[in-house]
Amino acid sequence: MDAFFSELGRTALARWASCNFAPGEFPRIARELLEERPPSECVDVAGWIRDFLLRDEQPLQSQSAFGQPELIVFDDPRLYIQVLFWMEGTTDIHQHMFSGAFHVLQGSSIHSEFEFAQRHPVSANLHLGDLRLKSTELLEAGQTREIRSGQGFVHSLFHLETPSVTVVLRTQTDSGSAPQWTYLPPRVAVDPLWNDALTARRKQLLDVLEHTGDEAYTPLVLEMLERLDFERGFFVLQNGAGALRERGAWEEALGVFERRHGQLAQGIAETIEEIVRRDALVALRAQVEEPEHRFFLALLLNVPEREGILRMVGERFAGKPEDTVLRWLGELAEETETGVRILDAEYPEELGTPAEEQLGVFLEAIRYFLGEGRDSSRRRSARSMPSTAAGERNGLRAALARSSLRALGL
Repeated sequence: MDAFFSELGRTALARWASCNFAPGEFPRIARELLEERPPSECVDVAGWIRDFLLRDEQPLQSQSAFGQPELIVFDDPRLYIQVLFWMEGTTDIHQHMFSGAFHVLQGSSIHSEFEFAQRHPVSANLHLGDLRLKSTELLEAGQTREIRSGQGFVHSLFHLETPSVTVVLRTQTDSGSAPQWTYLPPRVAVDPLWNDALTARRKQLLDVLEHTGDEAYTPLVLEMLERLDFERGFFVLQNGAGALRERGAWEEALGVFERRHGQLAQGIAETIEEIVRRDALVALRAQVEEPEHRFFLALLLNVPEREGILRMVGERFAGKPEDTVLRWLGELAEETETGVRILDAEYPEELGTPAEEQLGVFLEAIRYFLGEGRDSSRRRSARSMPSTAAGERNGLRAALARSSLRALGL
């Protein structure tokens, strides 16, 4: 076992014992220890990896799927230390059943904190409410943040470099902190460990019908939504969102669910739209290696409005944030069989713009939307747009609003 982590664990136990193992004291203790001797300054990551791979004398490893991978470097009945590697991992918005602190050992991450207001239990495993962003920050190597169990600390992390590595000094489990809710913005909280086997098998069977093109798929989904309780109906609706859109039945299915559940169904359409948007961005992240582009995807995923995105871009990069964003969009653009695509925003084929002109028109329209109404100089720039771009503006705005770029308020 690495001597640094062994000493860190024993010191944490001793300090916590001096507080009679009071649960509320441990986050402070963990943070102070990680700040006093930062792992980012004390651990040779390459040497430590070699040691872990070649020496059998290691703490018992868990079967956890959290991390890519999770490695246990100190273990005690009261607390343990884990080192989490993140290759393509982006955490869901979640809370914890443990407390302690985490430290960025290598890489960097966008860290967002939330609150879930007006919580209303629909079932033991699904609650409704209003998920609100409290703050977003860039965490660099060497920085440490406390973790408090329960609903008072709801957060997510988008890891920028590959790999990013995090050290977590944590309790085993805090009494009364279950379940470890996962949040689906803006409306839903679910228990990720709850397994309704019947719903799981029904979704799998519906997937069979979808993939085989069975004409019974849509009528069966609609009938299920008429009959099912809110929890099971929500998961069936979420599972079928893509297929129902492809079949032109999404609005009908959503209407059935809303009529069945009335007031409870308010905000569910927005929640499923956000699930689709976030899944698309996470999938895109797996294809992007450039750190600046990963940073941009992280902002699109975690910052819900244009001003916040431009502010964070301006804090990290020189020059006008709008110019930086436009440069990234140009670099991320690609040509497809039907035209230009920027991330998941497709240039509208129906506009009939020649292929060689589409990227320029797209970017000029985005520049206009980013600066629209912000100041007179930008408005003058917008009025000087080529007439073709100005005339196509509504179609381009609609295409951007359907994509992950809508977080920019385009």
